Amino acid sequence: MSQRKPLFAANWKMHKTSAEATSFVRELLSGPMPDSSDYLIAASFTLLSGLRQVIGESPILLAAQNMFFEEQGAFTGEISPLQLKDIGVTHVIIGHSERRHIFGESDELLNKKLLACQNYGLIPVFCLGETSEERESGKAAETIKNQLSLGINGLNAATVENMIVAYEPVWAIGTGKTASPEQVEEMHHLLRQALPDTTRLLYGGSVKPDNSEILLTLPSVDGFLVGGAALDPATFRQIFQ
Repeated sequence: MSQRKPLFAANWKMHKTSAEATSFVRELLSGPMPDSSDYLIAASFTLLSGLRQVIGESPILLAAQNMFFEEQGAFTGEISPLQLKDIGVTHVIIGHSERRHIFGESDELLNKKLLACQNYGLIPVFCLGETSEERESGKAAETIKNQLSLGINGLNAATVENMIVAYEPVWAIGTGKTASPEQVEEMHHLLRQALPDTTRLLYGGSVKPDNSEILLTLPSVDGFLVGGAALDPATFRQIFQ
């Protein structure tokens, strides 16, 4: 692990009711959360305002899982950066593979969302990664370099320094497959060459307690973006303790 402060992010995706979310946070806060690391929960829009109250002054950071790039307007079903700021959200996941591949979000759209994060003082958790086809055809490195360069185009230096980048190979998300330490190190090394030293690099893709320990020893890994294993507070704690 690097000298950058580790970050452990729980992406709940489309899970949890309000009561379940409150129970999770209270159980998580009942145990130690060392201030040597940062902790983040990315929840559904309907949960964010209530979670802000439950989290209070605790060390947990609050993230949305997506947002639109306009402040307001006739965009049915979307949520704006202004609305997220208004309820105390500080971070936003941009470009998760499920947004890219299920909802067809393009690099150009994601760039607009990243610029909106910059304009409204929200910290993006910018996700990128290759599909199995891209990896098998030898295009993994080219894919993530293109996703990064197109995504951060036009961002100022301060935004890039403070943003969080999550490498999440599409073939490893929710499949039970995990990138090998060598694969993670290779991709993170490529990203690190293009990013400031301060930018934190997370790994995401079937992260579990039994593989997190060895991945966290890699000098290029600054933490994790955790999906299924972050739905249970005890399992999530095993990953960051």
